[in-house]
Order: sequence, then C-alpha cells, then structure tokens
Amino acid sequence: MAEPKNHEPGTFNMPDAAEYTRTMADIGARSQRIVAEWLQRQTDQGVAIDPLNVGGAFLEMTTKLMHDPARLIEAQMGFWQDYFTLWQHSTRRMLGMETTPVMPDDPKDKRFQDEGWKQNEIFDFIRQSYLLSARFVQDVVTRVDGLDPKTAQKVDFYSRQFIDAMSPSNFALTNPQVLRKTMETGGDNLLRGLHNLLRDLEAGQGKLHIRMTDSKAFIVGGNIAVSPGKVVFRNALMELIQYAPSTDKVLKTPLVIFPPWINKFYILDLRPKNSFIRWAVDQGHTVFVASWVNPDERLAEKDFADYMTEGVFAAIDAIEAATGERQVNAIGYCLGGTLLAASLAVMARRNDKRVKSATFLVTLTDFADVGELGVFIDEEQLGALEERMNKRGYLDGSEMSTTFNMLRSNDLIWSFVVNNYLLGNDAFPFDLLYWNSDSTRMPAAMHSFYLRNMYQNNRLVEPNALTLDNTKVDLRRIKVPVYFLSCREDHIAPWTGTYKATQLMAGPKRFVLAASGHIAGVVNPPASGKYSHFVNDSLPPSAADWMTGATEVAGSWWPDWQRWIAAREKTEVAARVPGSGDLLALADAPGDYVKVRAT
Repeated sequence: MAEPKNHEPGTFNMPDAAEYTRTMADIGARSQRIVAEWLQRQTDQGVAIDPLNVGGAFLEMTTKLMHDPARLIEAQMGFWQDYFTLWQHSTRRMLGMETTPVMPDDPKDKRFQDEGWKQNEIFDFIRQSYLLSARFVQDVVTRVDGLDPKTAQKVDFYSRQFIDAMSPSNFALTNPQVLRKTMETGGDNLLRGLHNLLRDLEAGQGKLHIRMTDSKAFIVGGNIAVSPGKVVFRNALMELIQYAPSTDKVLKTPLVIFPPWINKFYILDLRPKNSFIRWAVDQGHTVFVASWVNPDERLAEKDFADYMTEGVFAAIDAIEAATGERQVNAIGYCLGGTLLAASLAVMARRNDKRVKSATFLVTLTDFADVGELGVFIDEEQLGALEERMNKRGYLDGSEMSTTFNMLRSNDLIWSFVVNNYLLGNDAFPFDLLYWNSDSTRMPAAMHSFYLRNMYQNNRLVEPNALTLDNTKVDLRRIKVPVYFLSCREDHIAPWTGTYKATQLMAGPKRFVLAASGHIAGVVNPPASGKYSHFVNDSLPPSAADWMTGATEVAGSWWPDWQRWIAAREKTEVAARVPGSGDLLALADAPGDYVKVRAT
C-alpha cells in the first residue's frame, strides 16, 4: 500500500485511479485465495459446525422464554417506552433544546469517546439506540427462569459477544471518527484497512489473527526480557534462568518463580522499569525463573505430573546445585501457582521441606468460581477440544489467546478492528500487547488433565482426589508460610475464588488484594505510582467479610511482599554469580525456549 497523502481536514480527496485499480485487483486475488484455502482446511480437518454448542444453549433459552410470554411482553413494552423517550430526546436536540439523555455517556466506555458521538444529534441517537437495544437483549436473556446455570452463563456470555460485535462503533457508516477520516483521506483509510485485514487473514491462514502491536518493534532479549543472567539448567520442559546480582550481599534463601506455561515468563521482565524480576534482584534476592518450553507434538504425552517433577522439583534440585542451599522461597503465578500448590501438597505428604515459603499470584486452587472462563468448560466443548489436541498433539496457542481475548472483547478484539481495519492505522508498538500475542502451545495430555480435573471436576480442592507421581494430593497438609496476591478486576482468576485458598492451607497466611486486573495488578512497580492494594490481617471464611475489614493502601503491593518475606530472612551471604556454582552457564538470559514462537 502506498503511504497516505496529506489531506485537508473537512474535504473529500479522491484516490489516484491507477493505484486504486491495482489495489483492488490485489485485494480480489488475495481474498479469493484465502477463502479457498480456508474452506479446504475445514474439509480436511472435519471441523464441527458448532463445537461450542452455542446453538443448543440458545435453543434451550428460547424454549424456556416461550413458556413465559408475559415476561417477554413486559420487557418489550419497557423497551418501546424507552425508545419513545429517546425519540423525544433526539427531536428536542435537533430543535436546539436542552434535554437529558436516555442512556447517559459512560466515560469508561472507550467505544464512544470521540466527540462526534456527543456533538452530532444523529450519532448521539445511534449510540443511545444501540445501548437501549443492548440493555433490552441482556434483560431478556438473563431473566429466563428454569435454565441450567451453565446454560444460562453461556447464553449470557455469547449474547454479550453478539452485542459487542454489533456496536455502531464497529461499522464505517455509523462511526463518526471513521467517516471523518474517510472524508479526509478520500477512502485511503478503508483501503489500508482492507490491506491490514487481508494481511492478518494470511498470517492466520484464513483465520483472523488480529495484529495488536508492531511485532517488529520488539526483540526478546534485545529490548524486552533484558535482565542479565544465565541459563544454568535445561530439560525437556524448562530452562532455569539464574539472574545476575545487583547487590554485594543477598538473602541466604534463593527465590524461584514458576510462571504459567500458558504464557511466557517475560511478563515479569518486560522492561527494566516494570520488571518484577529486576526489582527482586535489587532487593537482594538470588532470583531464578522457570522458562517453559513452547511444546510441539513431540511432547504430547507430557502431563501435569511431569510439569511438577521436571519443573518444580527439577528446579529446586538445580538451585541446590547452583547455590548450595537446600531451601527456596517459591512464587507461582496463575497456572504456575496451581502447579506450586499441588507440588507443595505432594511435598508435604513426603515430608519434603525444601520450600521455605510460598507466594501465590492470582492463583486458583478451588475452581468452583472461575468467572466467565466457565463458559468454555462443558463436556461438548472439552470433547471437541480434546479431539483437536489429539490430532496435533497440542493445543494451538492462538486458540488459548482467542479465549482470553473474548473475555474482554471490546478492548482486545473490537478496538483493534476499528483501529486497524476501519481507520487503517498501523498497530502501535506496545510491549504488553507484544507479550500477549506471543502465544504458547499446550501439551495435549497436560491440558486435558488440567481442564478436566481442575476446571470441570474441581478435584484439586478435594482431599486425596488427585494423584500426582504416585502421591495423593491434599492441600490441607501445606503448612509453609504463604502469601496470596489477588486482583480486584481479575477476569481470569476472580479474587473471590482465589481467596478460598486461605481457608485450605494450614500454615501462616497473608492475603493482599491489588487493584486492577490479572496482569496490571501484578506488574505494578512502586515507581509507577499506580493502583492501590488492600490489606487485612484477619482471614474470615468469606471474601466479602475480608473486604469489609480491609484497609486500602496507596501504590504497589511489591513492598508489602518484600517486608513479609524479609521478616523470615535474617541471614545474608555474598552475592552469587550465575555459573559459579556446580551448574555451568549454558546460555545468556533469556535463553532459547522463550524465543520459540507458536505459528
């Protein structure tokens, strides 16, 4: 595509005819090829028409709804009354009269922040009409009696997906910002947007792979994940990185971090200014991190127990060889925390005391309350997922990314549709979104075990219901000091669900609740001055009661955690240099595993 020309604001500029013809011919050829290739893949792979069983859920909802027509009529009458009020409001506005909107502007709704939605009476009507219709649909589908809770959750979730998709901000003719840019550029933005759309379809081989950021702007180990260190151990599932010290003395007990293998570890080491790893090193910790492999079909049979033995236990063994210290302080993040909890239960059963303290970051152990992720967990969907995984040997990373993006579709899907395809803008370079797009695969055996035993059947919380490496798992046996960090707006691990672990484990416990979400609430360096946290020394059975007695503290939770762990560490030793112990340095940080991208 040619670069856009400079255009006079408020005027319509005609595109160059020859360039326009060439562009449309290229678009036509690429579109035809993409569609043909996609259709062939569906045939070859035997893709189910409705693997999520969304149609069945809506059929059940409609059947129940028809049994109570009075409620539907009541909702319809309320909708008509609101719509009549909206017409009156819009008429008064067009006559220059002051009036109160039916659907007030929500400053948190980024879709309608452009001034055109407020200043122009037509677009103000379009916005309010959409929001009224959205409210009506949500009211109807959420008030149907007699639905199975899982079906009701699925209907509610996919109704909102439809509502979000139909927002007028997502269409060129009903978005004032897009129309304004189309006038100014002579439609150049739409041609560039179509080019961006085809590029993303080609990258996803017919499946839309929305580019969220400029992937060429970042290099892992170049300008992100740059904390100095060495890979000191490697096996089939992980590379263990030891980071170089920044202090002359360090705390005697090493610190090891087990991140989720659903994502890559460098969310904790994006840039020096927001790197938890670098900050922990500066606090005097000898920091190790497990960098998980991005598995392919060769690791299809690796299961959850393998991640424990070849991950947690292998890391602790390697740290002892590297430092001479038998005990570690351990951190588990999200799925890494679930793994750490299960491992601690196994260690407790075996009287293995090598973990001195444990920190759980946004970690579920009781999966009764998993929020909207529960929409994706039922027998039909798990069966379809396992069929796909068994054919390939792994879950493709893009499928996991799509699931998480749907939980925040306006922010992580539709905002990029507008920016990239309607406004024709290039993706903005943003390190967090680069990390979010750097997806990982899941071994088939592990992921099936995890989804069925944790999410579907909630066996981790049930004493002795799970067996890992020939050992029964009972979280009540865990007696090490534990620090829990959860996030108030977490849409992946709801804090009311993570809080339940405080009632399971038997040792000294501290629970802290950070503001913001699953990532921003965790990666919140003190220097940023963002996001408060809540503390409460008591741990009542109810999360709501904990919150009632909590005190809000300004700023990051990191210093609170450091004070907690430092209180248990009274001895310092000379700083340890990676590769100076019994383990030689194998490669520079961030290692090789993290650089393998899922295609």
